[in-house]
Amino acid sequence: MTGAPGELVLADHRGPVLVLTFNRPAKLNAWTDELEDRYFELLDAAEDDPGVRAVVVTGAGRGFCAGADLQRLRAIGEVSEADRAPRRPRDLPLTLRKPLIGAINGVAAGLGMVEALYCDLRFGSPSARFTTAFAQRGLIAEYGISWLLPRLVGHSRATDLLLSSRMVEAEEAFRIGLLDHLVPTGSVVDAAVAYATDLATLCSPASMATIKGQLSNDADGTYADSVTRAEGLMLQAFRGSDLVEGVASHLDKRPPTFRSLPVRSSDDPV
Repeated sequence: MTGAPGELVLADHRGPVLVLTFNRPAKLNAWTDELEDRYFELLDAAEDDPGVRAVVVTGAGRGFCAGADLQRLRAIGEVSEADRAPRRPRDLPLTLRKPLIGAINGVAAGLGMVEALYCDLRFGSPSARFTTAFAQRGLIAEYGISWLLPRLVGHSRATDLLLSSRMVEAEEAFRIGLLDHLVPTGSVVDAAVAYATDLATLCSPASMATIKGQLSNDADGTYADSVTRAEGLMLQAFRGSDLVEGVASHLDKRPPTFRSLPVRSSDDPV
């Protein structure tokens, strides 16, 4: 694992999987501008690192992320609009072309819950817990959670969780769709890394990036529009080398060798 003991986000390369760990365990990894900057910096680096094909994010100690640091939040009224303006879009994790897997090891509250929902899917330990928290702090549904949450758990459940700010324990979170995989024993990080490693070694990075784009772009469109877009994307896939390799590796009964994603500045198609 790389980073000094006081590093706010630790980075650990496990083969093709990068594990990022929020590292303020004494504060349940409460969010600060400095932690955000480091996390986003590492995501930006992972985006164009050909050695990274999937990312797992978790928290050190007993929590995933307890939300915004309340000591800093207390003085928010004294901060100017210019000071509050983020240097990067707050939803930057949603733009990652590679799979982003949450390993929820404890409480994910407020902004911490939003960060968990920014992941493509979530693994949870029995100690995973979620609370929106906003209404109990005199806040509103922040950072897109009013769009994300209903799509995971349905409108009425999202209303319940946002209005009440009640705590959702791991079993309920798994039952209603906040967690995709509940890990009853062993390390939730190891389980998430094992899943991410399968994606990294068996699946085409270009295919996964395109599918992530389809899921995002088709979320509010019609079925017909989705089919039309898929037909164009399918033609691109038919012309690509990954289809040749995917079919050949299956027929040869061997692991595939897919190309890494081109860097974002490249003119190559995804």
